[in-house]
Amino acid sequence: MYRTDEHRRHFIATGVLAAVAGVSGLSPARAVAPAPKTFQSRKILVLGDSLSAEYGLKRGSGWVALLERQLKAEKILAVVINASISGDTSSGGRSRLGPLLAQHQPTHVIIELGGNDALRGLPLELTRNNLTEMAQAAQQAGAKVLLIGMQVPPNYGKDYGERFAALFASVAKARRAALVPFLLKGVADDGSTRLFQADRIHPKEEAHPLMLANVWPELKKIL
Repeated sequence: MYRTDEHRRHFIATGVLAAVAGVSGLSPARAVAPAPKTFQSRKILVLGDSLSAEYGLKRGSGWVALLERQLKAEKILAVVINASISGDTSSGGRSRLGPLLAQHQPTHVIIELGGNDALRGLPLELTRNNLTEMAQAAQQAGAKVLLIGMQVPPNYGKDYGERFAALFASVAKARRAALVPFLLKGVADDGSTRLFQADRIHPKEEAHPLMLANVWPELKKIL
């Protein structure tokens, strides 16, 4: 192939120089496009109670399942982990959150807890402390936090109802977390029970799109 050894050495040297020049941009050789950056999927951990655990509903009809469809429709790459348990309190969520953060390493944490605290008559300060600790733990793990507020029926008394509703906003402000003031806005705030199951506590399937409509605008801001 090569006429002489000198010719072979000259051919190799020329090839090496051409390659170096091409990489450094010294020649008009066509540049190689850089590899695209890898896009990391978001992981959304939902820590809630029966309102998020599809209590009394067919699987896949609750607001968390609807959230997964919303993300796909918006072409937002995300994985949703629903760690909600019916009957859970803020104390239960606080005890479960650490292992969940370690296991799933979420980028976003939605905390939907506190309603059962009120139903059980637990001290408001306990609920406040638990929500604060959960928000702080999630943030320290590198996740953005969305706190979902709840309200109690009027029969709990005006003073208690106002203080209970206000604690979610106060925790969100203190932790600089996002906030949905009331998950059941448009479902439970008109005094009607038409969107509730027979127990008058858990929303029917047709209420869950409204619940997602309350969550989605605030969640989208931090995605």
